[in-house]
Amino acid sequence: MNISYKDFQALDIRIGEVVEAVVPQWSHWVMKLTVDFGDPPAGGGQRIIFAGIMHYFKSEDLVGKQFPFLVNIEPRKIGPEGDVSEGMMLAADGKLDKPIEVEGEEVWEKPVLLNLAEKLPNGTKIR
Repeated sequence: MNISYKDFQALDIRIGEVVEAVVPQWSHWVMKLTVDFGDPPAGGGQRIIFAGIMHYFKSEDLVGKQFPFLVNIEPRKIGPEGDVSEGMMLAADGKLDKPIEVEGEEVWEKPVLLNLAEKLPNGTKIR
């Protein structure tokens, strides 16, 4: 399915820096990221974003690094405690050489995080 350029322009994708990454006690899949999007005029301060990456990355792999995030997606309740995810981390689908077991299932794919070639101000918009 193709989308129009106007539809693409409706996506608000911004660079954010992970300032905290924790696995909630209830989680079996997601990490809770606190992400800095800069000053409110630039991107909107800090947001909580949940990402299904806990089986592939540790907190120290993420904290202090910048990644692209979709920030104008509808907030979504995550987990049993009423937590809300205020965006979506963007990643590519990578292939594993051999499967890993995740909750009793063989998984052949892994998320590949998108790295920037240079540091940008938090909240920078991707066009």
